[in-house]
Amino acid sequence: MVTERNWAGNYSYQAPRMARPSSVAELQDLVASAGKIRALGSRHSFNDIADTSGTLVVLDGLDAGISVDRQNMTVTVSGGTRYGTLAAELQCQGFALHNLASLPHISVAGAVATATHGSGDSNGNLATAVAALELATADGSVLTTRRGDADFAGMVVGLGALGIVSRLTLDIEPSFDIAQSVFEGLDWEQVLERFDEVMSSAYSVSLFTNWSGETVGQAWLKRRTDEAVRHTGWPEFLSGTPATDARHPLPGVSGSNCTQQLGVPGPWSGRLAHFRMEFTPSKGDELQSEYLIPREHAVEAIRTMRSLSEIVTPLLLVGEIRTIAADQLWLSPNYGRDGIGLHFTWRQNEPAVKAILPRLEAELAPFSARPHWGKLFHGCADSLAPLYPRFADFTALAGRLDPSEKFRNAFLDRRVFGR
Repeated sequence: MVTERNWAGNYSYQAPRMARPSSVAELQDLVASAGKIRALGSRHSFNDIADTSGTLVVLDGLDAGISVDRQNMTVTVSGGTRYGTLAAELQCQGFALHNLASLPHISVAGAVATATHGSGDSNGNLATAVAALELATADGSVLTTRRGDADFAGMVVGLGALGIVSRLTLDIEPSFDIAQSVFEGLDWEQVLERFDEVMSSAYSVSLFTNWSGETVGQAWLKRRTDEAVRHTGWPEFLSGTPATDARHPLPGVSGSNCTQQLGVPGPWSGRLAHFRMEFTPSKGDELQSEYLIPREHAVEAIRTMRSLSEIVTPLLLVGEIRTIAADQLWLSPNYGRDGIGLHFTWRQNEPAVKAILPRLEAELAPFSARPHWGKLFHGCADSLAPLYPRFADFTALAGRLDPSEKFRNAFLDRRVFGR
């Protein structure tokens, strides 16, 4: 039995075996000979999405092989490579990704497979940067698919159900600088009255709250220095007070392991994520959930969350609100719609958190809330399928690529295939 736990420590993997291939050929052999097999990324999922009753494959032994194609403005990298590693190399060569998630510690393939995102009105999630991917399919052969190919949009956010992604090609752009500033104590009513203006005031905006009280705890604005200031009052932002030293999203926690703030310009690779690659952002003693809401319902959904503060706040370390642009990836929570992410960083009390998730999801259901695939949520296939117009197309695609159900696991059976 594998004796591995996830980053948060709330889940112990049940797989009996773990393998670390050192080449794609070795990965192919593992997949071909396995009865059941799944890839395990950086263990930043909070549920059993990566587990299997067979072999867990860890791809961090593959050569990162970071290869920049300057003509096509893409970079190709192994699936197990972490975003922080990729970002540092791209910056050295004068290039950038369009966005990063809060943590640079997560693996590229794992983040893409679950549609993990950063923030920004015009920024799609990390999966939208994928121009091509290579995966080991059920018979051990390698399948390469590119943007524009049939079913490509169904394969990118694949939840590990279609094969094991060994390499990805991502869109890049010239490097840019970011100046990140934090404001505290924004009046909630002002924020909601001018919500679109607030969230469009910088390249990437995050609002941190515990959902109680009359003010937003913190607003993090990440402004591209090569763009005009988007808000005429910046940095005197609404009623907020500019922070005078580094802030952490959690009250009372040192901001020393967060990325550079105080409006000091610097490379995107050291600003777009919330946390520095060289530090562990916390001890992992937290749980997370997130729900993606259509943009047109943003203010009403936020008001709903504030009305639930009595049951949510006691279990919460911090909440975060971000914006994400629409995409056409079948199982992306932003398929076909611009949206906001309502993120919950919970105290590590899993029974209590799971007990309130049905109520939380029922309150957000009128807004067609889609959960983040890698975090804690309650809904199963019968409630999730109606939220995704291409859900049936995805299950059919999985049936074609994995007829022996080699990549299926308990998570997929509950959440996708309805067993």
